[in-house]
Amino acid sequence: MSESSATNAYLIIREGSKWADVVRLVPGESVTLGRAPTNTIVVKDERCSRYHAEVFQAQGKWKLRDLESRNGTLVSGEQLSRDHALEPGDIIQIGNSHLAFVYDLSQAFPDTSTLLRSSKSVDDIGSDSGLAPGDDESIFEAFEPTTITHRKDQSRFLDAPTLDDADETIPKIGRAAAKLCRLAFELAKSTDIVSLANEAINGLFEGTQVDAGAILLRKRDSSGNRSGEELEVVSSRSDSSHSYHRVSSFLASTVLRDGQAVMARNVLDDSNLGNRDSRGEILATSVICAPIRLAGEVYGIVHLYTTETDRTTDPEDLEFTLAVADTVGVALENLNKRQELAENLNQIRTENVQLREQLGVQSEIIGSSYVMKQVSLQIARAAPSRATVLIRGESGTGKELVARAVHFSSPRAESPFVCLNCAALSETLLESELFGHEKGAFTGATDRKIGKFEQADKGTLMLDEIGEMSESIQAKFLRVLEGHPYERVGGTQQITVDVRVIAATNRDLEKDVAEGRFRRDLYFRLHVLEILVPGLRKRPEDIPDLAEFFLRRYNEETGRKLKGYTPRAMEELLRYRWPGNVREMKNVIERAVVLARGDYIDHDDLVLSSLKTAGDTETGTTAVGKGEFELTSLADVEREHILRTLHSTGWNKSRSASILGIERSTLDRKIRRYGLTSERPRAV
Repeated sequence: MSESSATNAYLIIREGSKWADVVRLVPGESVTLGRAPTNTIVVKDERCSRYHAEVFQAQGKWKLRDLESRNGTLVSGEQLSRDHALEPGDIIQIGNSHLAFVYDLSQAFPDTSTLLRSSKSVDDIGSDSGLAPGDDESIFEAFEPTTITHRKDQSRFLDAPTLDDADETIPKIGRAAAKLCRLAFELAKSTDIVSLANEAINGLFEGTQVDAGAILLRKRDSSGNRSGEELEVVSSRSDSSHSYHRVSSFLASTVLRDGQAVMARNVLDDSNLGNRDSRGEILATSVICAPIRLAGEVYGIVHLYTTETDRTTDPEDLEFTLAVADTVGVALENLNKRQELAENLNQIRTENVQLREQLGVQSEIIGSSYVMKQVSLQIARAAPSRATVLIRGESGTGKELVARAVHFSSPRAESPFVCLNCAALSETLLESELFGHEKGAFTGATDRKIGKFEQADKGTLMLDEIGEMSESIQAKFLRVLEGHPYERVGGTQQITVDVRVIAATNRDLEKDVAEGRFRRDLYFRLHVLEILVPGLRKRPEDIPDLAEFFLRRYNEETGRKLKGYTPRAMEELLRYRWPGNVREMKNVIERAVVLARGDYIDHDDLVLSSLKTAGDTETGTTAVGKGEFELTSLADVEREHILRTLHSTGWNKSRSASILGIERSTLDRKIRRYGLTSERPRAV
């Protein structure tokens, strides 16, 4: 075996009675054959096992191994019982499928650059060549590769006219068919009615013996449909000494009424077209009128005529004109559909943009700071799950926006997102809002009411200010969270819903649990996944982005064209502590946009409060008593402040680090530095 033979080996595959494909065998890589789609060669044969056989190279030879298949593998008609060293010309048979093993493709195909397919049946090879499987000569010498005989980049029927109409050797019907083919191609490319009509009238002049004509369509009625009796000229042309004159009312009404093409001669036209006779009247020697039909209705007519006595139309011209008119009708229908689709698409895009703006303003999270990237990461991790999410953060930080982001990033995005503020309702009303009520359940219950849980079925229910929920509602709420059915207020029907709950609060729930104001079991049921939303003062790098976002929003709402902020105004925004967080910023910017006197918002336009933030404490001094002051170091102040923060959060380090505005690892180092572990309350 030569070196080239060792590196060039092929399996030629037969599909049915045709040699169909070639697989090159690469040294060092095995080839598996079987019915499973993961095989190198997939054999679609019921008698083939999922992993039937393998071809591999060993000791410089290509070998075939049967992989304990159900029906076995044949090589040149013999059942394979052990590894078989393949020789050129061997035929591998798996069920009804055959593969041939060769080293040199030139024996099979004179030109290997052509497609490796044969038009000759493999069953005919033996009879044509006199070879049998296993003969020394290649069985593939009889192959006849596919040969490309012609190539053409563009049809001549769509080229510019090259046929001589005076050439009697070419039938007129053949010339008309070629012209009609080109015209239909051009009409299909038209983007509006006028260009379509212009192409049609030019094609008609090329294919008929006329010197004037026009495309006329019915005028649109009040509803926009072309159903009126009056016709309007869309495109006209005249190659005679007279300009185009309108079609006679008699011919127009005949074609519109009957929907048939007509040809008339020596027409005395009431619109003064043609040649003047001895009486001073106008006479057309030949006229063709054909209906433009669209969806079974006549939408217009093709009007052609000649005024020269030596030029007359014939029935072939009538046939051609009618064919063009019908083609124009189809092109008009397609054009109308394209325009309708384009209008609908533009409308949908506009509505989509509006909806995105309406929804995006409410659900888009603005900010590229590290802490907001962490929030986005937490949202991405929480969204695919069905678990309950607890969102913590100060008032105005955007907890509802985070909840919306979780919902719209989850598999429930197509289902309802329902939000309810638990602090805004009394206990009775909150129960009715959550679970619904039956007619007559209480005074004022005049109809059945569907609760928020039912409204959010298959979707997400966000409960804001969950810490304000009363203990009795907490108990019923917990049962629903555990998957138990519930009843409407005043009802007896058991209702089961599939709802994901997202709870939000600005309260210290651990403290509320310790003081008995919040159920311990409900806290642990809610505290599955937690997302901490930082206050605006803890992500000052996001303030410019938020300021620009609100400026663009209120510019659009108010119609103002403010260009931005002065440096001093931006400095004020960055220095301010924002006790009301993003909600306060939104209101501050809205007021500034409305009242700003110049092209830019200045510091005088910003109305900022003197309230302290929820996390602000006295630092630098320690208050011993009213009017007293005790000198102390910064380290002692820091130690005391960190310890108090840890105690207030029940030694929740993650939450404490968020309140302190430092990393969790930094908090751990400070706890070790100040020896605060010994101050931690012992578990009871």
